[in-house]
Amino acid sequence: MDAERSKKQWRTDSRLRRTKTVVLNSGEEKEKRAEIRQYFHDTFDLDESLLEMLKHDETFCLRADPLRHPLIFYFGHTAAFYVNKFLLARLIRERVDPAYESMFAVGVDEMSWDDLNEENYDWPAVDQVQAYRDRVRRVVDEVIETTPLQMPITWDNPWWVIVMCIEHARIHLETSSVLIRQLPIDQVRPHPLWEICRQSGSAPTNELIDVPGGGVEIGKSRDHPLYGWDNEFGNQSSDVKPFRTSRYLVSNGEFLEFIDGAGYKTQRWWTEEGWKWREYKQAVRPLFWISADGSYKLRTVAEEIEMPWDWPVEVNFLEAKAFCNWKSRQTGKPIRLPSEQQWYLLRDRCLDTDQPYWKKAPGNINLEHYASCCPVTQFKFDEFCDVIGNVWQWTETPIAGLDGFDVHPYYDDFSTPTFDGLHNLIKGGSWISTGNEATREARYAFRRHFFQHAGFRYVESEEPVSVNVDVYETDRSVAQYCESHYGEDYFGVPNFPEAMSRVCLELMGDRPREKALDIGCAVGRGTFELAREFQEVVGLDYSARFIRIGVELKNKGRVRYARSEEGELTSHREVKLSDFGLEETPPRVSFQQADACNLKNLYEGYDLVLAANLIDRLYSPRKFLTTIHERIKPGGLLVIASPYTWDEEFTEKSEWLGGIRVAGEPFTSLDGLHECLESYFTRLGEPRKIPFVLRDTKHKFQHSLSEVTAWRKQG
Repeated sequence: MDAERSKKQWRTDSRLRRTKTVVLNSGEEKEKRAEIRQYFHDTFDLDESLLEMLKHDETFCLRADPLRHPLIFYFGHTAAFYVNKFLLARLIRERVDPAYESMFAVGVDEMSWDDLNEENYDWPAVDQVQAYRDRVRRVVDEVIETTPLQMPITWDNPWWVIVMCIEHARIHLETSSVLIRQLPIDQVRPHPLWEICRQSGSAPTNELIDVPGGGVEIGKSRDHPLYGWDNEFGNQSSDVKPFRTSRYLVSNGEFLEFIDGAGYKTQRWWTEEGWKWREYKQAVRPLFWISADGSYKLRTVAEEIEMPWDWPVEVNFLEAKAFCNWKSRQTGKPIRLPSEQQWYLLRDRCLDTDQPYWKKAPGNINLEHYASCCPVTQFKFDEFCDVIGNVWQWTETPIAGLDGFDVHPYYDDFSTPTFDGLHNLIKGGSWISTGNEATREARYAFRRHFFQHAGFRYVESEEPVSVNVDVYETDRSVAQYCESHYGEDYFGVPNFPEAMSRVCLELMGDRPREKALDIGCAVGRGTFELAREFQEVVGLDYSARFIRIGVELKNKGRVRYARSEEGELTSHREVKLSDFGLEETPPRVSFQQADACNLKNLYEGYDLVLAANLIDRLYSPRKFLTTIHERIKPGGLLVIASPYTWDEEFTEKSEWLGGIRVAGEPFTSLDGLHECLESYFTRLGEPRKIPFVLRDTKHKFQHSLSEVTAWRKQG
């Protein structure tokens, strides 16, 4: 493959670096279909051209960052995402490659449920992933060509999912470039399509400029003309007091003063979190600075160059915050990073256009100028420079949902896992921010110790920044499950996850109790209950929104949620594992995000698999049932509970196990279970019914019966 790649003609079509996100509320069907098709292919090509910077096939499998997968994962991930989301949205009916679509599904942001263990992966060869990408490209092209299109394209339109997948790939264009930048320099090579800026000089003297106060509106409505991620929708109105902010982004030259002033060696400049990171990493300079013979060089994506002192410094939040604390002491002024609201106020005073409406990018953004940073003096916005572009700008504001926030059903874990007080917003975009990333409303956030092409400007302000790091779970669906798993018992009905675990433990008898798998674990009560007696229990769920509750309980021993009472009224509850005698179980429990119909090979060798109230919410329950034997030891148990509430919203009728007529005769779900399982399992005893109650409000409850069957694996 190396020889073939070296002979491949470099893509030099500069048009790829001038693409803009699609306007979704205007245009004729034929032209809009062609525009989106071109946007897709340009995105696919741009992604592949970036990875042509990798020198060898083996380079794809190097871990550039221990908190991220190797680049072979992202090479496959951006393609597999189309398949997984298209299946969910029913734009396609069959997978392209089930193994790849499991391997390349999740594991990208150091979440507790991400699987970053290299022992669980046998990465395919580069040419195999390229062949897979080619197949996916053809599938997506056919979907774009054949899916009915009616304008406008809105949140609940199938075409929204198509654009979602394209914009997702553009996010990874940026994150992949950061990883390439961290690889050994002998593993990468420059690319003519990705030419860096060659201008540099002395760092300018920074100064603080007055910004008058004013009102700020953040958020957009569902009829907005551009695609947006769920955290962009809603609204937030603020009155921002006057403040002062730096004319320029902090340059490498200005940051050098912090280094020379023993900034990395002086604990008082750092937050507690920041100093722990500095001590752990033994950091003494920014990540992309290279110390060379008493001077410094800068690592760009694929080159090492003499230090451009007038380019913006690129650091994580913790370093930026330490600099601000140091600067505050040097100047005697209240120096800090801007809030999200202050950034918006500055942006809107300096810029009255947005991508895709500008003729040419007014800053170093959208790949319209350079494939690197450039001097902080080059792009002026009235009295300021780089209000957008060059590098992302760290803010003091942790990301949270706006008023009216709602999760998009086809990507429910895009935003909510970051609403934890640990992910700070970055604003303004970088030189490689394209598509949605380069728009005003973009709201992206990263953990404070993560690196992007991100720097900062500082503000002088007495106005406090509201930081809520101890939030209550307000997602209505998640909070409902919190109450179901950890709340009160209603109408004399025992807690369902607890009751199911007791049934499982009773059925186990004298069988080994080493490993259990709880598939569809939701917020995790059953997982913890099984760990009373099992040595290891893994809870799996497709939704990271649910999993993060279990993770919080495992890590902190408690969780808080807002329970709906009546209309807009809520009550707040805190529950602890110790309330249920489960405080000793966390070391035996882990949670992972997974698709029950397409599990990774690592999930095997279980003495018990529990699937409680799961099968009637799967897109392919037959696929799940006809393959689950591969996960269970001979003699092990499969326990299934379901109310059999088949609904075409979740499962196409052709996939229903029962509740239908076959050859004119009634065919029950129990009949369907036998049909799927009897080749590998023997049913134990008669089905039993276990009730459960879901609380909607204090006046409305859903009471159901779940039929429980137990199956012993033969052999």
